[in-house]
Amino acid sequence: MKVLDRLEEWLITFLIGAATLLIFVAVVHRYSLDMSAEWGWDVIYDWLFEINLSWTQELCIYMFVWMAKFGAAYGVRTGIHVGVDVLIINLPEWARSKFVIFGLLAGALFTGLVGSFGANFVWHLAHTDQITPDLEMPVWIVYLAIPLGSFLMCFRFLQVAWSFIRTGELPRHEHAHVEGLDEEVERAQATGQPEPVFLGEAVRLAEEREHIHGGHREEPEQTPPKGPESNGRGENRP
Repeated sequence: MKVLDRLEEWLITFLIGAATLLIFVAVVHRYSLDMSAEWGWDVIYDWLFEINLSWTQELCIYMFVWMAKFGAAYGVRTGIHVGVDVLIINLPEWARSKFVIFGLLAGALFTGLVGSFGANFVWHLAHTDQITPDLEMPVWIVYLAIPLGSFLMCFRFLQVAWSFIRTGELPRHEHAHVEGLDEEVERAQATGQPEPVFLGEAVRLAEEREHIHGGHREEPEQTPPKGPESNGRGENRP
């Protein structure tokens, strides 16, 4: 299972990184072409004009589509999808568990249906000669993200449902959690080295320490007001 998790993470990282790099190169190329034409750099303009980067926009769109499909499956596994659970949280424990399982199975059913229809669509599309406008690659390769991403998302829903049935816990995403630190902690415990402290844990400990010692803070002494009705020692004048 860890192999699938790492493959999913590496695929998402590669897609978003490569798409960002392509967009950056295309923007720099376009502005460099305009600047060389404006300033009269004919040699640089001719050299840049021969570089065709019109295909980058289409490729980046397809990469973001693939990233979104596999990123949705990653979100189910890690629990980062936004959900309104105010009503479910206030339900009794036995009712809450049933609603959570129903929601997870409904998500698995929906994504399974989308994946099945998508696979059927891609199968028929693969028997045609349709190609993309700029890249001129078979269109069915682009639409292959629908069945693959949907089936992976369906599997993640079933995985989370099975884990919830066994443990009663749903995956929670901590914003202060950093991927890979768990392995660092295990390696530090095995070698006897100091363990790295999670940012979220450090913040929690600091808040607890402040809460504990907050009630024991010494209040600054207040100087009695000096005025026409005070003699400077906090006693009212007769």
